[in-house]
Amino acid sequence: MRIGGAPAKPATEVRGGDVVVIELPEPEPSDLIPEDLPVGVLWEDDRLAVVDKPAGMVTHPAGPLRTGTLVNALLFRLGGLSGVGGVLRPGIVHRLDKGTSGLLVVAKDDETHRRLADQLRDRTLSRTYDAIAWGRVAPRGFTVDAPIGRHPRDRKRMAVVEGGRAARSHVTVRSASDLASRLEVRLETGRTHQIRVHLRHQGHPIVGDGTYGGRRQSLRRVPAHLRGDAERLLGRIDRPALHSRKLELTHPFTGDRIRVESPPPADFRGLLDLVEAREGRPPQEPEIS
Repeated sequence: MRIGGAPAKPATEVRGGDVVVIELPEPEPSDLIPEDLPVGVLWEDDRLAVVDKPAGMVTHPAGPLRTGTLVNALLFRLGGLSGVGGVLRPGIVHRLDKGTSGLLVVAKDDETHRRLADQLRDRTLSRTYDAIAWGRVAPRGFTVDAPIGRHPRDRKRMAVVEGGRAARSHVTVRSASDLASRLEVRLETGRTHQIRVHLRHQGHPIVGDGTYGGRRQSLRRVPAHLRGDAERLLGRIDRPALHSRKLELTHPFTGDRIRVESPPPADFRGLLDLVEAREGRPPQEPEIS
């Protein structure tokens, strides 16, 4: 960028009458290969699509990873995608963790991408998740309002930290037992690992989430009479029990309200059978050894 004919510096002041020249770089070529991968397209027009990502699939390439991602699948299924996010994230307006299944909206052109990003910032793009968390979660409805940032000792994880970015999750308990609870979580913000971190902060990590205490770590806190059922839960899923079930957004050009839902996949439904079978059972007396 040049201001008044001279290269601009971060401290350069712009005054009335200055001519500002911005030189855009040439588009960076993409080396990503379209791949025929199992991704469902649940809603689509010439501007955007709502897709159903399977658990275990990374949303976009990063580092040395260039194949097997949702982006590779979208390049095969949808063709043209927006370039706002860069060559490694074409079309990606928001992301899901590798282990999370369910819905994302993707943009096919830059203007659609920008308008969808505005809806994320304005919180008019609604995202609702199903989760299964350890223990009997109460009360039936509550909001977690706790800032999220990098974990002070493990930079690969996130945590509730003072001075972190504002994060707010609205939780509704759909069923609860002494073993685990089925939750509906609506995101008001979209921080990295937000639901996983907030539920860990509440003392109820997501079943199967080894990063945030929801796998083997949780078994140490399960009463002896529940450990058999807890082991069966963990045997049915090898990822965090988190599913992006519902998306609601306004079409950036038609103004129509779009609502799309995705039923939980088989591994998640298998957990529900165990969790809901226990709902309403009275607490059992601990075993005496």
